[in-house]
Amino acid sequence: MTVFTLLHTIISVLPVGLGLAAYARRGAIDPKTRLGRWYVGTMLAGTVTGFGFILTIGFTPGQALGLLTLALLAIGTLTLRGNWRKAGYTQTVALSASYLLLWVFLTTETLKRFPTGKPFASSPADPALIPVRIALLAAFVIGVTFQVLKIRMSTRHAQKVTTARLAA
Repeated sequence: MTVFTLLHTIISVLPVGLGLAAYARRGAIDPKTRLGRWYVGTMLAGTVTGFGFILTIGFTPGQALGLLTLALLAIGTLTLRGNWRKAGYTQTVALSASYLLLWVFLTTETLKRFPTGKPFASSPADPALIPVRIALLAAFVIGVTFQVLKIRMSTRHAQKVTTARLAA
């Protein structure tokens, strides 16, 4: 393992814990918080360093997903303000999707190497990874559904409070 590969791996693992901590604390990754900023920063660094492998292995589907990850991070951070944000839905879905892609990378790369000697998967296209990806997708759908319902409830509550104040 080269120094660059080790550095990329260390940087790329950080957002796993940061994202999990953000979900545990706030139910979402919010770039306005310290955890959210660290998540976005380490995701950005991990994704960008992933493009350093193009020189040795060429452009792969992993780099294509890296471009998608960069787009999701941009959407998630650039929609902090503005009318098209729609009460945080765009930001929430984009950053949650970036977390999903992080887990796709993490599980794929881990299962291609472990257990040592006889890895679970031979390549990113190995059919053995399909159940893992389905489980990740299911967790994503459940998580985003929870987040959207939470936003909707808080938005409705805020509207009721505003309406009650105007009526009084």
